[in-house]
Amino acid sequence: MHKYGIMLLLWTGDFVKEDIHYISRAKKLGFDGVEIHLGHPDHIPIEETKAALKENDMGVNFALTMTEEANPISPDENIRKNSVEYYKKCIDVAYDITGGNCGVGGVSYAAWGYFTGTQRTEQEWEWGVQSFKEAAKYAQDKGIMLTVEPVNRFETYFINTAEDAVKFCKDVDEPNVKINLDTYHMIREERSFYDAIVNTGDYLGHFHACENDRGIPGTGLVQWEEVYRAMKDIDYQGWITIESFTPDIKELAKLCAIWRKLAPSADALAEEGLKNLKAIEKKIYDA
Repeated sequence: MHKYGIMLLLWTGDFVKEDIHYISRAKKLGFDGVEIHLGHPDHIPIEETKAALKENDMGVNFALTMTEEANPISPDENIRKNSVEYYKKCIDVAYDITGGNCGVGGVSYAAWGYFTGTQRTEQEWEWGVQSFKEAAKYAQDKGIMLTVEPVNRFETYFINTAEDAVKFCKDVDEPNVKINLDTYHMIREERSFYDAIVNTGDYLGHFHACENDRGIPGTGLVQWEEVYRAMKDIDYQGWITIESFTPDIKELAKLCAIWRKLAPSADALAEEGLKNLKAIEKKIYDA
């Protein structure tokens, strides 16, 4: 069976000391690990998180989103430098919690929600590659994998497809740079779940299992059997993390356009989603 994680944004928009108990909650719901968003890396309770992960025997990965003040593809050189320093700060937090052997991913190649009104340029691509390469080398020394997450065209114009993400990884050309595919974005940008995953191949380093409406995985339009067949065919061994949201986290709901209740509760979304995914995995892998 795959290792399954849950993104803690399901319960909290900013992971602080008071949120440590969500690690044990995820354990009780059947997950093998959690994913922590590093929106405010200075707020992360490092020692308490380490202790809770150890006590509950839970794995952990991390996510981040770049802002316009730390935009790797900004025409302003100082802002591009800010992006690298911010990435390094997030890498340091991840390392302080884990000692390495974890992943840090997300929209880390451009500011989330940043648009120029045109297609990306060769110069922007070069800036993005240069910034990411510097961060990757820094992470490599700490044993941390960085993952590039293609997201839909309404959130970025820079990397929308698995094909673009593979090209980006090849241009960065560092061994600890992989790809984080996400079915929520794939259903909007890919023509085939199977082809996107298989063509990503060995570059696939992390996977977000999300329904097309951000609701309970296995209850919407995502072709999960196709997804698992592809992962089986490339012998994917990494994490599968449910990343879904509820309208209860007001600021996050606004940013991610969650306007209606998609499950009876956050716990139900996590528990039912995990049950559905494990059943589909068993069906495909036992065939």
